[in-house]
Amino acid sequence: MRGAPPVPAAGVTYEKDGPLLRIVGETRGFVTGPRDVGLRGRELDELIVRQRDFFAARGERVEWKIRGHDEPADLTDRLRSAGFVPEDQETVLIGRADELAVGKPALPDGVTVRRVSDEADLRRIGAMETAIWGIDLTWLATELLGRITATPDEIAVYVAEADGEVISAAWLVFYGDSEFAGLRGGSTVADWRGKGVYRALVTTRAALAAARGVAYLHVDASDDSAPILRRLGFRAVTTTTPYVWSPDQTDQPDQETVRPK
Repeated sequence: MRGAPPVPAAGVTYEKDGPLLRIVGETRGFVTGPRDVGLRGRELDELIVRQRDFFAARGERVEWKIRGHDEPADLTDRLRSAGFVPEDQETVLIGRADELAVGKPALPDGVTVRRVSDEADLRRIGAMETAIWGIDLTWLATELLGRITATPDEIAVYVAEADGEVISAAWLVFYGDSEFAGLRGGSTVADWRGKGVYRALVTTRAALAAARGVAYLHVDASDDSAPILRRLGFRAVTTTTPYVWSPDQTDQPDQETVRPK
């Protein structure tokens, strides 16, 4: 799960820099690496600065994704020294797809769930996410559309609707022949929280994953989502924290919960 989908979306490229994978061409850069990057001291500082300077030259933000058990122990200190700022820590959870797919999703009266791929529906998702988080997340529609266009069988996007309005959205990302698929999204408008909408979207995606022969579901969960997922049967294995560098550090961060990766 540290890598990226096998086929990048249109306009997106994957680059290697030593032990790191760098994703370029989205609305912001993304960097990930193995549990131990294998470098220490000055060599590690140089690796970090290269990532920062690469995206600085493009005038773009970049996120370096760190897990709680990553090494060396001073990696996060060195990221901070290079200007990377930590965002909210999340919990990495794993669940069995077949166990989570049991039973028909229970939805509140008047709520329906459907799979979407049209640009108009994806833009409705971006508008909903923007309204929920109070920052511009309209770019999300472009990223989702790019992924669907490039690999339509590797991502499934769902919306929950009530009275013609999108009240929640979530997607499932497959990773080639991996035993794992990733749960992403799940943001729900305030008036519909605590009514089973998010749970229904989890069950729906789990059923699709199980039908595809995927054994496990993976999610980086916020503090709001983690208790729900634990009750459903997910287990915590570690934590993850995005470290972000921005040309303008006063920018508000994007929410990891809505990212397609």
